[in-house]
Amino acid sequence: MATRRRIALTLFVIAAGVLAAAVLLARVLINPDRYRPEITSYFEENTGKTTEIEGLALTFFPKVTVHIYGLGVKSPPPFPAGDVVHVAQADAVLDPWPLLRGAVVIRSLTLKGVTINLLSAPDGHWNFENPRASGSKNTFPMGIINSVVIDGAQVTVANVLPSGAVSPAFAEAHDIASELTVVNLAAIVNPSSSSLNGQGTWQAGRLRFGVVETTNVHSTVRLESQKVSIANVKASAYSGAITGAFSLSVATENASVTADARLSGINLASLLVAFQEQRASVTGTLDGDVNLAGEVAHTASPLAGLHGTGHVRILNGEVPTMMSNPSISRLATFNDQGPAKENHTSFASIAADLQLADLWVSSKLVDIDGFGLDVDASGRVSVSGSDQVSYQGVATITTKQGFWTTTFARLGGATLTDGKLSFPFRVGGTIENPTVSRAPKTK
Repeated sequence: MATRRRIALTLFVIAAGVLAAAVLLARVLINPDRYRPEITSYFEENTGKTTEIEGLALTFFPKVTVHIYGLGVKSPPPFPAGDVVHVAQADAVLDPWPLLRGAVVIRSLTLKGVTINLLSAPDGHWNFENPRASGSKNTFPMGIINSVVIDGAQVTVANVLPSGAVSPAFAEAHDIASELTVVNLAAIVNPSSSSLNGQGTWQAGRLRFGVVETTNVHSTVRLESQKVSIANVKASAYSGAITGAFSLSVATENASVTADARLSGINLASLLVAFQEQRASVTGTLDGDVNLAGEVAHTASPLAGLHGTGHVRILNGEVPTMMSNPSISRLATFNDQGPAKENHTSFASIAADLQLADLWVSSKLVDIDGFGLDVDASGRVSVSGSDQVSYQGVATITTKQGFWTTTFARLGGATLTDGKLSFPFRVGGTIENPTVSRAPKTK
């Protein structure tokens, strides 16, 4: 009987303790919206930015969760007015027991309807930085968050020009879904923080960098101090696929980017329209690899500082504008074998090396294999919007010609070798309206 009384007394003490803790917890957490001004002030103190919260709520089941509605963190002066971050709803699952001693421990965080607008000023500062930060002190006491889930987000990255105007976004992502682990939200923007502040998976319905746009993007993501790295990228683009890696660093005055991409099955006509904003000058299926790096300048052409290398190959395409140029159309008539019998502007393959610098793409060797006409050339094309071209090379008729054709071709400057005619040429003008001329023979 005594044993039963001791067990009953123990259970009563435990129950009383739990009840007392629950009462104390309820006193702390009941009606959290009344503490909205204090929480808003807390955000402002720790971010150095004006913050707005539309509402707060609390649920106890299945876990103690604070719901924050309409969280908006404003860009600080001298940036244009607007939100750095706006979150439609944030659900923070709390560890209830630390609350009894005044500590906030977030076990997991779910963010819904997130809009992030990142702006860089000409002096290198970003609108997400804390202007009051000392550089070494982490003022957020909540520590590491084990799990962060982002559902439905969009991000834009742009520059503030010296004039004060905001440039068009040079990078943007939409319909983002992400699951991150071991996230230190404060340390991500703290220059003195540890090297790794979160990692996980990342998906986007649409991702654009410059004029190149991809969809259905899947990758892993790594958050570091002032740097985001996206790896193991798999994306759809222009009826083909792009794989590779991308990084954006904001540690210097101008943001720096790197990209390592492999392309397969790309519809070249669709890709060129994105660059040229007009009818495609070449069609075909594009495969290749491209490596890019450089700084994003605070100018109207922010990607002018990018440089890189690559290799591309275009298969089974056409040059629709070829026949509109008299010089090219006369040469194209020799491209009359196989599929080119019906369409002289078609080709089997184009292979080229690429070097990007100062908004020009240069090639040391462009090898065009036609159906009766082969071309070896070198030169460059502008990607600044002017679409200027400057190439020179030699076109060779791979099939033997008759006596009169050969005779008149030689009089016109062609060279006859092993019964095959070769024409030195130059190409100028623009992609849409090229000008072709006979190049002088080299000695």
